[in-house]
Amino acid sequence: MAKEIIRCGWAEHGELERAYHDEEWGVPVHDDLHLFQMLQLEGMQAGLSWSTILAKRESMHAAFADFVPEKLVRFDQRKVEALLQNPGIIRNRLKVNSAITNARAYLELVEQEGPLDAFLWRYVDGKPIVNGWTELSQIPAKTPLSDTISRDLKKRGFKFVGSTIIYAFMQAVGMVNDHMVSCFRYGCCQQAGK
Repeated sequence: MAKEIIRCGWAEHGELERAYHDEEWGVPVHDDLHLFQMLQLEGMQAGLSWSTILAKRESMHAAFADFVPEKLVRFDQRKVEALLQNPGIIRNRLKVNSAITNARAYLELVEQEGPLDAFLWRYVDGKPIVNGWTELSQIPAKTPLSDTISRDLKKRGFKFVGSTIIYAFMQAVGMVNDHMVSCFRYGCCQQAGK
C-alpha cells in the first residue's frame, strides 16, 4: 500500500498548486533573473489568488519578455497598451507599469549593490529562516523582516512590494521555510537551504 503524501493544505486545491508546491515553493533561489521574475509575479498576485497567477504564468512570461529587466525597460506606452489587451495576463495598468518600473529599479540596484541575490539574502544572513508550523493558521501574512525588506525596496523605487507581497515572495524563493512540519517538502527544503 502506497504511503499517503502529506502536503501543506493550500497545495491541495488543484494540480497547478500541487506541482508548484512539490517542485518550487520554498526551494532556495539564488538566480537573479528567477528572483526578479518571482518578485514580479508576487506583485501581480496582489488582490488575486495564487492559482490565478499560476494559470497565467506562462502567458505572462511570454508577454513580459520573460521578465528580463534589460528587455522590460525598453517597453514603451504602445507596448503597455498592447499588453492591456492581452487576456493571458493580469490586465491591470498599475501592475503592468510596475513591471517596467521595477526593471529600472532592479538595474539601478544591481549597479549600486551588486546581484539581487546577495542584496536579498543578506537579510537572512544567507540562510533560510526555518519555521516549525503545525497549522496553516500559525503562518503570518507578514513579519518585521518583510516590513524592512519592503521598505528598503520601496526606497529604491520598486512598486507592488508591500510587506505581505514580500513575505509571500520570501516563502516562494526559500528565504523562509514555511512548509508545515508534517509536509513531505519541509525536510527537503530545509536540506536545500544548508
